[in-house]
Amino acid sequence: MKISTKGRYALRLMLDLAVNYTGEYITIKSIAKRQEISEKYLEQIITQLSKAGFVRSARGAQGGYMLTRKPQDYTIGDILRVMEGNLSPVACLEEDHNLCNRTNECVTLEVWLKLEQAINNVVDNITLADLVERHQEKSAFTYEI
Repeated sequence: MKISTKGRYALRLMLDLAVNYTGEYITIKSIAKRQEISEKYLEQIITQLSKAGFVRSARGAQGGYMLTRKPQDYTIGDILRVMEGNLSPVACLEEDHNLCNRTNECVTLEVWLKLEQAINNVVDNITLADLVERHQEKSAFTYEI
C-alpha cells in the first residue's frame, strides 16, 4: 500500500486548518503558500474533504475553509480513507467478504490480515489533535535553536 500525494496533502491541509484556526475561515491561497502545494491541487482535495463533511466553506472576502469538528474528532485513518478509499494492503481484503477461491488454504492471507490490522491500528489511533500537538512541539524546538 502506498499513500498517494492526494492522501498526504489532505493530511497536511487538515493539519494546517487545525494549527492555524483562529475562529475565522482560512483561504486555500494561504494554505497553499504555507504548505508549498499548488492551489489548484488543494482545491481538488478540499472538494473531497468538503463532500465528506470534514470541512465547511464560506464564499466572499472573508471566505475560506474551516474544520467542521474539533481536531480530536478526526483520525488519520478517517482522512486517508476519504482520499484513498480502503487502506488494505492487498485487493482480496478490500471487500467485507473475501471472494477469493483460495481463502481457506491461503497462508499468505494471514500475513496480509496482520499487516492490515497494524496499519489500521496506527492510523485509527492518531488524531489530528495529536498531530497539532506534535507540530507545536517541533515548532517550539525550532525556535529554541
